[in-house]
Amino acid sequence: MSDEKNKKLTPVQQEYKEFANKREPARPVIKNCIRAFFAGGTICLIGQAIQEMFVHWGGFDEKKAGNPTVAVLIIISVILTSMGVYDKIAQWAGAGSAVPVTGFANSMASAAIEHRSEGLVLGVGSKMFKLAGPVIVFGVVAAFIVGIFHLVFNPSGVGGQ
Repeated sequence: MSDEKNKKLTPVQQEYKEFANKREPARPVIKNCIRAFFAGGTICLIGQAIQEMFVHWGGFDEKKAGNPTVAVLIIISVILTSMGVYDKIAQWAGAGSAVPVTGFANSMASAAIEHRSEGLVLGVGSKMFKLAGPVIVFGVVAAFIVGIFHLVFNPSGVGGQ
């Protein structure tokens, strides 16, 4: 908290804040990092296994197997979210389950499930895309900026050549 906000607190509030800060349990940062690493790695390992299945049994090449792999991971995430399993995984794994595409699918599905009683348009649609909107906009803007850099610094490579 900044000093300006501390000045607005009464002496009793400041004393309570100091008391609460002393009593706050320490966060197990190393343990959380290890959990996130293994959870994210496991999700990626599952994704790699799915991609290999598309390559070996689906007739895809390595490059074209990526899109259906992402779709399957999203479907698995949404199914696990609807059954309440993904949230338990996320509580244990922390950021390891939030960073991959499955975490984004989980957050969208959770928003849709939570607000389904408000109707399809005002509940599910608006709440689900309230989260997705900024992510999609950021992705498009980031892709545009990376494309401009690629064009400026590698003009002969236009079109993926």
